[in-house]
Amino acid sequence: MANTILVGAQWGDEGKGKIIDVLTERADIVVRTQGGNNAGHTVFLGPQKYVLHLVPSGILRPRKKCVIGNGVVVDPVGLVGEIEGLRKLGVQIQGNLFVSETAHLVLPYHRELDAQRESLKGRQKIGTTKRGIGPAYGDKAARVGLRLIDLLQPERFEELLRRRIRENNAVLKAFGAKPLSFKKVHADYRQAGDRLAPFVTNTVVWLNEAMRRGADILFEGAQGTFLDIDHGTYPFVTSSNTTAGGACTGSGVPPHRIDRVVGVMKAYTTRVGEGPLPTENAEIADLLHGMGREFGATTGRPRRCGWFDAVATRHAAMINGLDDLAVTNLDGLDTVETLKVCVAYRAHGKRYDHVPSDVETLAACTPVYAEFPGWRAPTTRARRWKQLPVKARQYLKAIAELTGARLAIASVGPARDQTIFV
Repeated sequence: MANTILVGAQWGDEGKGKIIDVLTERADIVVRTQGGNNAGHTVFLGPQKYVLHLVPSGILRPRKKCVIGNGVVVDPVGLVGEIEGLRKLGVQIQGNLFVSETAHLVLPYHRELDAQRESLKGRQKIGTTKRGIGPAYGDKAARVGLRLIDLLQPERFEELLRRRIRENNAVLKAFGAKPLSFKKVHADYRQAGDRLAPFVTNTVVWLNEAMRRGADILFEGAQGTFLDIDHGTYPFVTSSNTTAGGACTGSGVPPHRIDRVVGVMKAYTTRVGEGPLPTENAEIADLLHGMGREFGATTGRPRRCGWFDAVATRHAAMINGLDDLAVTNLDGLDTVETLKVCVAYRAHGKRYDHVPSDVETLAACTPVYAEFPGWRAPTTRARRWKQLPVKARQYLKAIAELTGARLAIASVGPARDQTIFV
């Protein structure tokens, strides 16, 4: 498979977990490179549902090696809980999971600050998961963050944590929030550090040595292109680089070693949280929610839904340098009579064929739609391209052409075998 980056080409929740699981069959190593436990990947293996937050989806395949890279922010207590949950389901962790010693920690004061700041924003809130991800990345940028390498050195960790809790308690007091207990936080995190110690290593060196031995690596993206801190719908974004470039900085693998970039997108559009969504449509949202679809893996929040946005995905193809597309959730449209696809935006008397950088302009955009006939037939049993209804194939070809990348995969359900290689 060579070295492949897989990214979300929309606002996240595109079904990356399933596509990663499928592609992992051809990879040796799966690497998570950014984000925290605010993201979630859902994978179905038979009747068993696995929801992963920090551990890469490759862990569900025996003998595949998984890495949590330096670009990820790690809640040690949460990661220990996730590992234990997977072990109870019979998943082999020891020897298959490696965690970067330079990954930054998410601490309780990050979560408290996240909640307090979001509350103060009122109607201007971003819609964060309140998992402390933004404040943790903020500390990283301000060079006051704590890392796993600190956690594993008891004296250093105690000194640094005491200082950081003292400083952050003063901030929390100004918010009117309850101060944190150093003793409790220290005990909880040191215990988690002891549990994680066998997994922690210099993953940058480990990955580069693996490449020299000829290993094929799959880089697992979290969230999606339009939640990228630089290229997303700022400020309604996450706090890391969710685009293809983030895979290199978040792992220590140089760009010239990347062979392929795969973009995952739904056959329609969704997003969680606040911010503009030009093709948002109540009718399609009601349809998908009524089917039990489109609820967040991490929060359970209903996702906002809309028609396929070719302007956004074309923009994502440009930013990420997409070679191939994986289109998911095609079966969610099986009952729709007429499908709409946004081919341009209009705002303030101007036509846009790209996503405006100004979020207020994007919020003012109305979609210019092209219409396609629905196939009105089930697709979930299709396993080969020619088994799909003709109109479904035409729709897939059209949205791929509008996006500007090669259609490689179509997914017609959550199971591994509900995957069509085009």
